[in-house]
Amino acid sequence: MDALPTMNSHTYASLLALAASTVALHAGSPSPEITAATEEPWIKPTLDIRARYEFADVDHFDPSHALTIRERLGLKTKDWYGFSAFVEGEFTQAAVDDYSGGAPGVNPFDPRNSIIADPENNELNQLILQYKGFDTTVKLGRQRIIYDNAAFIGNVGWRQNEQTYDGISITNTSIEGLTASYSYIDQVNRIYGTDATGIFENAPGEIHLFNASYAGIKGLTLGAYAYLMEFDDAAATGWDNNTFGISAKGTLATVQLYGELAYQDDAGPLNDKEGLYAHFYATKAFGPHSFTLGIEHLDAGVQTPLATVHAFNGYADATDARRINGTHGGLTDTYLAYTVPIFCGIKWMNQAHIFGDNSISDNFGFGFDSVLTKKFDDHFTAIAKLGYFDTNDALYLSTTRASIELDYTF
Repeated sequence: MDALPTMNSHTYASLLALAASTVALHAGSPSPEITAATEEPWIKPTLDIRARYEFADVDHFDPSHALTIRERLGLKTKDWYGFSAFVEGEFTQAAVDDYSGGAPGVNPFDPRNSIIADPENNELNQLILQYKGFDTTVKLGRQRIIYDNAAFIGNVGWRQNEQTYDGISITNTSIEGLTASYSYIDQVNRIYGTDATGIFENAPGEIHLFNASYAGIKGLTLGAYAYLMEFDDAAATGWDNNTFGISAKGTLATVQLYGELAYQDDAGPLNDKEGLYAHFYATKAFGPHSFTLGIEHLDAGVQTPLATVHAFNGYADATDARRINGTHGGLTDTYLAYTVPIFCGIKWMNQAHIFGDNSISDNFGFGFDSVLTKKFDDHFTAIAKLGYFDTNDALYLSTTRASIELDYTF
């Protein structure tokens, strides 16, 4: 019987090389089934849930207690030749409603109670058709707009029902280091929702927002803006103003510095005022410890009707209404903040304020804030916050606010 054919060493080596190449090819390239399974879906859901208990005690009003739950549910499409779309609803319920929602027509609304501006609400929060291409992003529809530190243009993200804008926004980055933005807005959707009446309801108008920042200089970012606001509704025409500003931020000898100056005309409740806005602060880190010393000033009549006012002048929100409409008669906030991690990944921030009119003084009063923040992972964050404001001035009311919340995003 003939012997079986045998492979010579050259043939054997060639087959081994072929087998090794085949294994490596399949190991490095997933099968079509795996590729299809990991492909981005055409429509992706979004979810943002916040549960918050808030306590408010404002002089001359009854203390308030609010346990509210806010859900934002959305659908976002996959990018298709630069086009995409996003729709989001916003729904707020009050499990404990012993508070005033802050505006006539909303639920709950009891003028004897301290204001917690989180009324029950169901509304369309965002509806956007977007195009991205040629270093430009265009968004058409109801959208969130935040410029710089939100001192003039923001979404009031602290409140359960955020502020959004109906219009078109354009952002271009064709020039290296320069981000230039323009927005045209024909309605502001305020935090009180569609049931609010009077000055608290959504505000139609003709609003032009120009904003630019340049980061082409190492360690320095320069900014400039022009915000031109005209409102149609007679209740809101007192908000009309034109604001022109510049800003700079950078680091000098390990100290982070920020400065901003703005001029506003056609301002004040009668649109007959003009004034200056200024904000300066310095931040220095010592290991895990961080200190910030700052001063912010608004001349009498300077108003910020579209700002995220909660981010300024302390978390008691005692100056918010007068900052929005320019009836503060001049407001200067000198503050010192200290931030440090403590344990279990919790960050602790404490901040003290003294308030004056047109000078660095405490003739309007003083305030104190304390915030604990714990980020568990990419989805869950917990925040506990205290804000206190004490005054003897006739324009303001002493206020205490405290809250604890849990946020979930997906």
